[in-house]
Order: sequence, then C-alpha cells, then structure tokens
Amino acid sequence: MRFAHFLIPLFALGLLFQGCNKESSDQPLVSTAEFTLMDTLGKSYNVEKRGANFTLDAGKDKVVLFDIFATWCPPCQAEIRHMGNLQKKYGDDLIVMGITIEDDKSNAELDAFREKFGGGNYLISNKADNQALARAIAATIGVGEQFPIPLMVMYKNGEYVTHYTGATQEEIIDHDIAQALGK
Repeated sequence: MRFAHFLIPLFALGLLFQGCNKESSDQPLVSTAEFTLMDTLGKSYNVEKRGANFTLDAGKDKVVLFDIFATWCPPCQAEIRHMGNLQKKYGDDLIVMGITIEDDKSNAELDAFREKFGGGNYLISNKADNQALARAIAATIGVGEQFPIPLMVMYKNGEYVTHYTGATQEEIIDHDIAQALGK
C-alpha cells in the first residue's frame, strides 16, 4: 500500500511534464516559406521552402551547398578554402551559398574574410533573411535551434542530399557533390 502512495504522485508529475512537450504544440509547422538572400555584390536570390526541400531560384539542375557560418568561428575559417576549391572545380554545376549568421558584418568585411582565408569566388549572402533561413534549414534536418557551425547542407534540384556539421574534409564533400551530379 505504501508503494501506491509514491506511484500516484509520480504518475501525476509525469502527466504534467507530458503537457510541456514541444511536439504537442498547437503551432502548425510551416511547410512553405520564401526567403530572399543578397550576395555581397548586391545580386538577389530567392529560396523557396516546400516541406523539407529548399530550392534556390538560380539552382535548377545544380547542386546547391548552403554553408552556414560565422566569421569568428575557427572551423568556419578553415572551411572557406574548401568552399572556394569546390566552386572552382564544379563551376556552373555547383552553387556554394555562404550564409552568415552575423547581423553586423558589412559586405566589404565578408569579402575580406573570404579573401583572407582563400575562399576564391563563391557567393556569400548578407541579408536579414539569413538567420531565418539558417534556422529553417537546421529544423528540417533535425540539428536543433542551437545548431553547430559550420553547418553545410546540400540540395540537388531543391531536394535534400546530405549535410555536414563542423570541420569536414574537402574530399568527403567533393565525393558527395560528384555523386549528386551523377559523375
């Protein structure tokens, strides 16, 4: 009988916490959304989210690699050269779109950052939609709201291919791009 005295309050406490579960939220999941990105040269790009897929308007029949980063992040600094090498290797078959999560960087600072770390000539977006897009991408691949950076997410024709968190060897990303392109 004493066991039941402990079991009932424990059961009630369990029900209380069950009601705080994020999964049972009344908020509907946003299945479609649009984001506008702008590169450091002032060119605008549209990204459309449909379900778990993200389509860059300039990315039809291409592999799009969203590189979510911050300039203060050492692994992000190390990967810049890889992004530039891959963009150069695959040319028009690949769009590397760097997405800074920092609000306070000028286009000149981002271009200097890319140049300092040997990033070559790939796109970096510097727009208010960056953080919303980064959170939406992270949510669809299940890495959470406090996701690690760098976070690189690859799509082909808007469909998810794979993602990488943290420092990733260029050869691994290269292999996955070639596979997505059927090469």
